[in-house]
Amino acid sequence: MRETQSVVLAGVGGQGILLASEILAKAAMAAGYDVKTNEVHGMAQRGGSVVAQVRFGAEVHSPLVARGTARVLGSLEQVEALRFWEYLAQNGLAVVNAQAVVPVTVSSGSAKYPEDVEARLRRAFSRLVYMNAAEEALKLGDIRAANTVLLGAISKGLDLPIDAWQEAIASSVKAKLVDLNIRAFELGMKFH
Repeated sequence: MRETQSVVLAGVGGQGILLASEILAKAAMAAGYDVKTNEVHGMAQRGGSVVAQVRFGAEVHSPLVARGTARVLGSLEQVEALRFWEYLAQNGLAVVNAQAVVPVTVSSGSAKYPEDVEARLRRAFSRLVYMNAAEEALKLGDIRAANTVLLGAISKGLDLPIDAWQEAIASSVKAKLVDLNIRAFELGMKFH
C-alpha cells in the first residue's frame, strides 16, 4: 500500500475512543506502516466530544486528516458522526453506533437532540454501516467492548491483516480482557 489511509474516530468522553485509536494505530504499526495520530478531547470527562485521527502508510508526515480525505469515519455516538461527516472522503465508509448520548445542553433544556438522526446519517453517507455496537458488546457480557465491536466493523474498510488487529488488541487491553475484546472485534467484522 503506497497511499496513506486516514481514519477519524468520534464519540463522547467515556466511550473508549482513545483506546480504539490506540488499537488502530498499533494494528497499523504491526502491519509495518508508518503511523501518526492526533486526539482532541474537549470536556471528555463530562461527556463532551472526543475525536481521534489516525493516519498510516509507507511514510506519513502529518497526523492531521484533511476534510474530505478519510477512508473511514467511525463513531460511537450517532450525532458525533454528523458533526465530523465532512472529514469522510466521498466514497468513504461510515460506521456509526446507533447510540444517543444526550449532552448536558439537551438535558438542561437549552438545546434539542435531533429526532431524525438515522435519516440524516443515511443522507450524509453513501456507504453507511449503522449498528448497535453496545447491544453487540452486551451479548458478550460487557458493554465496554462496544468500541472494539466498532473497530471490527471499521476493519472491513481498511487494509490491515487480522493478525495485526489481534496483536494490537492483546497489547492494548488487560490480559484478562484480551479474549473478550477479540471476540467483540470478530462480532463487529460481521457488519458491512
